[in-house]
Amino acid sequence: MHISMNKTNINKEFNSLPKKVSRKDFNRYIAPYLKKPLKGPKPKLSLYKIFNYILYVLHTGIQWNQLKTRRNELHWSNVYIRHNRWSKEGSYQALFEASVIHLKDTNQLDTSISILHGDGSNTVVKKGDQESRTPDISTRKVKKSSPSWKIR
Repeated sequence: MHISMNKTNINKEFNSLPKKVSRKDFNRYIAPYLKKPLKGPKPKLSLYKIFNYILYVLHTGIQWNQLKTRRNELHWSNVYIRHNRWSKEGSYQALFEASVIHLKDTNQLDTSISILHGDGSNTVVKKGDQESRTPDISTRKVKKSSPSWKIR
C-alpha cells in the first residue's frame, strides 16, 4: 500500500473503505494477521480472494446471501463463515492495531483530534431517573365488573 503524504490524497484514501486489495498488499500487510484454519479441508480459494469478496460486501452493503462469486467459485456462506471466524478470533483487531502502529511509525497518524469519527449504532442509551420513567403497568388480574349500561 503506497501511501502518499499529500494531505488531499491521505483524506481521500483513508476516508473510505477499500474496494479491493492487490495481492502484493494483501500478502505484505494483511495475510500475516489473518488466522489460518488448523483443521479441516483447505479452502478452495485463496485467502486473498476471500478477503476481497468480504471487502466487496462491506463496501456495497449487500446482504451476504446476495454475494455472487465469479463463475460460482465459492458459495456466499463460505465467505461469510471466514469473515465471522476472523472477526471472532481477533484477526481484524490485530490487523487494525498493526495498521495504527504502522501509521504512527511512518508519521502518518494524525494524533490531534482534528477529525473524530463516531458510530452510535452500538451506543447504550440510558433511560434516566426512576421518577422520569413511565410508570409500569400492573399485570395483575383485574376483577371483571358488569358493564355500566346493563340494566338489572
